[in-house]
Amino acid sequence: QVQPVESGGGLVQAGGSLRLSCASSTPTNKIRAMGWYRQAPGEQREVVAMIHRGGGDNYADPVKGRFTISRDNAKNTVYLQMNSLKPEDTAVYYCTVLSDDGMQWGQGSQVTVSS
Repeated sequence: QVQPVESGGGLVQAGGSLRLSCASSTPTNKIRAMGWYRQAPGEQREVVAMIHRGGGDNYADPVKGRFTISRDNAKNTVYLQMNSLKPEDTAVYYCTVLSDDGMQWGQGSQVTVSS
């Protein structure tokens, strides 16, 4: 299987917005969930948001009300719209695809929020 391909990320001031995208080559009918994790320096990787096959989604408490996850099934792409960014959101963000064949990870995208 081919690694999911991420795009987006970058440097933004606090209060700003960024959007991450992740395209998967896994057939749609085999995907159970897609989503995003993040890992800050010296910290463990943590879940940010997931969207499931049936359309339900869930968010980590620190990002609720600020981040929105969405999915384009026709393009096998998942998005993470990040608004009202805070310095503590600074991390490497990893796309994840959970399918019938296991879990795949994207290459990671750096998000840096300056104060």
